[in-house]
Amino acid sequence: MTVAPNAPILFFDSGVGGLSILAPARAALPTAPIVYAADSAGFPYGTKSEAEVAARVPALLGRLVERYRPRLAVIACNTASTIALQHVRAALDIPVVGTVPAIKPAALLSKSRVFGVLGTDATVRQPYVDRLAAEHGADCTVLRHGSAALVQLAEAKLRGESLDPAVARGALAGLIDQPGGDVMDVVVLACTHFPLVEAELAAAAPHPVTFVHGGDGIARRILYLTQGQPWPPVAGRGTAVFTRLDERQSALGPALARYGLDRIEAL
Repeated sequence: MTVAPNAPILFFDSGVGGLSILAPARAALPTAPIVYAADSAGFPYGTKSEAEVAARVPALLGRLVERYRPRLAVIACNTASTIALQHVRAALDIPVVGTVPAIKPAALLSKSRVFGVLGTDATVRQPYVDRLAAEHGADCTVLRHGSAALVQLAEAKLRGESLDPAVARGALAGLIDQPGGDVMDVVVLACTHFPLVEAELAAAAPHPVTFVHGGDGIARRILYLTQGQPWPPVAGRGTAVFTRLDERQSALGPALARYGLDRIEAL
């Protein structure tokens, strides 16, 4: 298949969490055209049912692919990936990269053999997480906790709002207060929003904890899938697309520009 140099990479999330996946991809492919799509009308996904996410995500990605003709799509959302990735791949005729919890690297890093998986409620209850934990962390205690409040904290941070440190403390306490949590030494940030507030989480941790997430691995996967394809000689304008555009999305303008997204559109 011939790919035009200006064919973009499409990143998709319920909100701005996928920017943590976009950043290492941009570093790896600095001139790649980017379309970043956020389902602001459906945000947040982590409190929705599996059926809602499985129906909504493929339909939206179908519309986005029709409009922007990307060379590949990245579901930069753990909840959407663990629930809807196979549905999306069946519906689209371009490569689709999913984002899954970084449980394998966490198991390799943990010295205490106790690590946490911090995600949304929808992600941490998925059988997919069970399988990853059994495959890569069979000799570990794997603690899980879902935090909707931490997703909102990341969105608020990118809007430039003041942050309540109790939110990060509460999210970590959901892991640390479980049996074995006092020796937990690694935390998987299993929601793409959470790396955006890693500094706040580190400040809230009562003892040193290593945080891991999948951004660098996704960047490597994008490089592999696009090897040999042409790119523009210089970076162009990046586009952010929202399914609902109001003052909350407009407030994200300065943060989006820092990620190379200087144009905002509604889907």
